Amino acid sequence: MTRAAPDIIGSTVWFAAPAAMVPDTVRHGIGQIGKWLSLGVHFGGVDVTVGSVLGALLLFAAFLVVARVVKGLLHGYVERHEHINRSSVYTVERLLHYLLMVVGALWALSIAGIPMAKMTVFAGALGVGLGFGLQAIFNNFVSGLILLFERSLKVGDFVELSSGLHGHVRDINIRATRVSTNDNIDILVPNSEFVNGRVVNWTLREVSRRIKVPFGVAYGTDKELVKKAALEAAAEVPFTLSMEGPRAPQVWLVGFGDSSLDFQLVVWLDADATRHPGSVTAAYNWALHTALEKYEIEVPFPQRDLHVRSWATPVTGPRPGPVGGGAGENDAVRDVVRDIAETRADQAGDSSARDSGAPPAAS
Repeated sequence: MTRAAPDIIGSTVWFAAPAAMVPDTVRHGIGQIGKWLSLGVHFGGVDVTVGSVLGALLLFAAFLVVARVVKGLLHGYVERHEHINRSSVYTVERLLHYLLMVVGALWALSIAGIPMAKMTVFAGALGVGLGFGLQAIFNNFVSGLILLFERSLKVGDFVELSSGLHGHVRDINIRATRVSTNDNIDILVPNSEFVNGRVVNWTLREVSRRIKVPFGVAYGTDKELVKKAALEAAAEVPFTLSMEGPRAPQVWLVGFGDSSLDFQLVVWLDADATRHPGSVTAAYNWALHTALEKYEIEVPFPQRDLHVRSWATPVTGPRPGPVGGGAGENDAVRDVVRDIAETRADQAGDSSARDSGAPPAAS
């Protein structure tokens, strides 16, 4: 019993010593910070202080970090499992992001000292705002949710709008969908345009598609020779699905023009080539011109009678030579092949191929 008192006294001194060792300036600074954090306003039975606002901001920032981590984990899971449907994972990632943002915002408001019971007036004002200025934003947000759930439009699809815009769907965000053209131009399209307007989804089903390439020849040309040349041209382009069977290329005589017989080369394409309609058409046009020249088939052009009143002095000099690559190179074929390889690299999660710096394909 006689030794207990010194232990108690010693322990008291032990715990009190650090407080005594703290400098007065530090304690004064801590007190000032506490006073600043306790500053705030009081309105309508709600107390909002500087400290509560900072805590709310830190909490919401933590939810942003969690949303970013979840997105990274989902992307890593997709890269490790190639059989996973990427569009489904993208839908889950978007919904989780929205859920985390809503929960984080509500929790942050509660931490800031604004309980949900006090939000009735704000909700009423928000409803009036949706009826006026925020109507378009709310419409686009709901349209984005419809696109995610309906799955008629997915990330990676090649679409064509009624305005003539066509490209790949890259992101479906809250307000707009990012569409990237074959010229590597990103265009933001409001989500409501996909829901209310007419949209052609070329890749809704991963199947082949048929295109019609028009061309004309001079009157008097043998139709069978034209057909032979056009089929040889189709065989030269690597995107032709098949040269035999029910989906073999066909040559149609579709009209009699003012100065030409109008034909169409009807070709079935593989699923990858349908994403590049402009470049693919250019590839067939190149092959058609080469084949027609091979068989000396004349490509007509409009002719007009010209009456000359006087002759000018002719200008002599060397004619300019050809500009560009070597003869026989089909640039459109090369561009489409490169685009298909880059698209497959993107689908496989190969970021190095995506950032290689290759110029985009023109269509």
